[in-house]
Amino acid sequence: MVRMSEHASAENSRAYRLSVGAFAMLGYAWVLGCMVLGAGLVGWAGLQLLQGRLRFGLVLLLLAAGGLFWISLRALWIRLDEPDGVEITALEAPALFEALERIRRKIRAPMIHHVRLNDEFNASIQQVPRYGLLGGSVNHLTIGLPLLMALNRPRFLAILAHEYGHLRGDHGRFAAWIYRSRLAWMQLHHGLEDATSPVTAATQAFLRWYFPRFSAKTFALARQDEYEADRIAGRMMGRDVAAAALIEMEVRGAWMQSEFWARHWSKAADNPLPVGPYRSLRRRLARMPDPAFANDTLRQALQRLSGLEDTHPVLRDRIEALDTPPILPDWSHGNAMELLGSDAKRWVAQFDKQWCRDHASEWKLHHAWLVQVRERVQALGAGMAQNQAQDLVELARLMRLLDPRAVVRPLYEQALARDPQNAGALRGLLLSLPDTDRQAKLQCLQSLWDCAGDERWWTARTALAELETSRPGMEHDAAAYKQWRRRLDRAQEIEDRIWEELSSEPFFGRTKPHDLSAFEQAELKAGLMQCLPVAQAWLVSKNLREAPLRRAYLLCVELPGLDEEGSFHLCRRLERQLNLPGPVLVLWPGESPTEAEVRRYAGTPVFQR
Repeated sequence: MVRMSEHASAENSRAYRLSVGAFAMLGYAWVLGCMVLGAGLVGWAGLQLLQGRLRFGLVLLLLAAGGLFWISLRALWIRLDEPDGVEITALEAPALFEALERIRRKIRAPMIHHVRLNDEFNASIQQVPRYGLLGGSVNHLTIGLPLLMALNRPRFLAILAHEYGHLRGDHGRFAAWIYRSRLAWMQLHHGLEDATSPVTAATQAFLRWYFPRFSAKTFALARQDEYEADRIAGRMMGRDVAAAALIEMEVRGAWMQSEFWARHWSKAADNPLPVGPYRSLRRRLARMPDPAFANDTLRQALQRLSGLEDTHPVLRDRIEALDTPPILPDWSHGNAMELLGSDAKRWVAQFDKQWCRDHASEWKLHHAWLVQVRERVQALGAGMAQNQAQDLVELARLMRLLDPRAVVRPLYEQALARDPQNAGALRGLLLSLPDTDRQAKLQCLQSLWDCAGDERWWTARTALAELETSRPGMEHDAAAYKQWRRRLDRAQEIEDRIWEELSSEPFFGRTKPHDLSAFEQAELKAGLMQCLPVAQAWLVSKNLREAPLRRAYLLCVELPGLDEEGSFHLCRRLERQLNLPGPVLVLWPGESPTEAEVRRYAGTPVFQR
C-alpha cells in the first residue's frame, strides 16, 4: 500500500491529497458517529430509567453507551506531549528570534509559539493540539545545542528554514493536520491494544483495519513534505548551502556517534564523578573532520536507499532533489552559537550540569567497568613475554578504551611478529599509522584482504576512503582505486546477503544462546548503560548460512516511552556503536518480534537497568 501511495502521489499530487483527506475524514466520521451514537443511547437509556423502567438490560446499555461515548471523546481529545528541552525566549536570544521572524515572513508560515533547546544533534518542529484533534495547535521548535555548535550560521538557518517549511501555506497546514492525525491515531491504537472491555471491541477492530491503511496512505505525503521543505530551504538560503548543511550534519553526526562519545566516556577511567561533555564538544566541533573518515561516511550515506521504515528520504535522494553534486563541502568556519547571544556559555554550562545529573548512575557504573579494564590491562601487561598475538591485540584495544590517545602501535607490531596474519593486529596497526604513510596503509589493507574474509567489506571501504582522500604530495592512484572499487562491490554483495539473512523473519530462526565471554558481556552492558532509553536487553547468537564461521547476534532492547520512529533510529545507532565480535541486528519488542517471542527464545535478559 505504501508503494501504491507513492505512485499515486507521483502521478497526480492533487488527486492523491484529496484521497488522503477523504480517508482521514473517514476516521473522524467513525469517531464522531460513535460519540453521537453513545450520547443518544445514554440519553434514551437514562430517560427510560428516570421513568421508572429499572431493568438490568437498560443499566448494561447505559454503561456500554457511556463507555462508547467516553472512548470516542478520548479519541478526539487525545493529547500529545510537549517536546523535551529548556525553553528559550526572545529576551535571552534576540538574534535567534529575529532570524526566525525573517524566515517566517519570507515563507509566509505561522508563528512559532515556543522555542526549546535540547541536547540532540537535530532540529524539529512539532505541533501539539490545543483542544484535541478538532482544535488548533501550538507550534514548538526544538533546537539541539550540538547543532548550533557544528554548523555555521547560513547552514544552520537552512536547517531552520527546512523545519519551518513544514508549516508553510495550505499544503503545510494540510500536511501538519495529517501528521497530527497520524500521531493521534497511533497513540489511540497503542492505548487500546491491551484493553479488554467489550465496549472497546468495535473501535479496536476499526483501528486494526484503519490505522495500517492510514499510515500507508499518508506515507508518501510525509515523504513529499520532506522534499518540499528542502526546496524551501534551498530557495531561501541557496541550494548549495542547504545541501552542504545536510552533508555536514551527516558527517559530524557520524563522528559524534563513533568517536566523540567513546572518547568522552573514557574519561570515567580517571574521574569517578561525571564530566560534562558540551564544553569539550564545542572545541572538537570547531576542528575539521578527518578527511578519510568524512569520505567513508559520505560514501556509506550515499549507498543507502530510501525504505519504508522512515518517512525521511535518504541523503542521496535529498541531494539529488536539490540538484547539487553529492560531494564533501568546505567545512563550517565558525558556528551558529552567536544566535544565543551573550548567554551562549551559560547554556553550555547548564547543559553540562544537567548531563552530569542525568548520567550520574551510568557514569559511576562505567567507572567501575573501566576499573576492571585497567585490572585486565595490568594482568596482560605482566605477561608480555608469554602473550600470544591475540593477547597483545586485546591489550592494545583495552589501553585505547582507557585512553584514546594511548600509543599502541608497538603492541600491534609485536603481535604481527608473532602472527603475521592476525586480522586484529593488522587492523589495529592500520589505524595507528600516520596519514603521511599511505604506502604502509595500503600494504596493511592488502594483507588484511588476503587473510581475513570476514574483514573484507571493512577493508575495501577503508582502502577507498584512503585513496579518495587528497593528501599533500600524493597523487591519485587510479589503478589501485579501480581494484579496490571492484573488491568493495564483491564484498558488498556478500555483506548484503548476510544482513538480509540476519534481518529476515522469523528473527529467532537458527538462533542459540549467545557466546560472549564474561568480559565481553561486561563490555556490552557498559555500552547499553550509556544509552538511557534502554530499560533491558536480550541477546542471542545467530547461525548464518552465508557465513557459518562468522559470529553474528540478535539484540532485542526494551525502549519504554519511545515511539516507532524513535525506536527505529535508536536501534540503528546501537548497531553502529556497540562493540560486539560480529554483526548485530538490534530490534525492539512489538508486533514482530513480540515480547512473548523475545522472552521465549532469548531467555534471561543480558542487561537490566
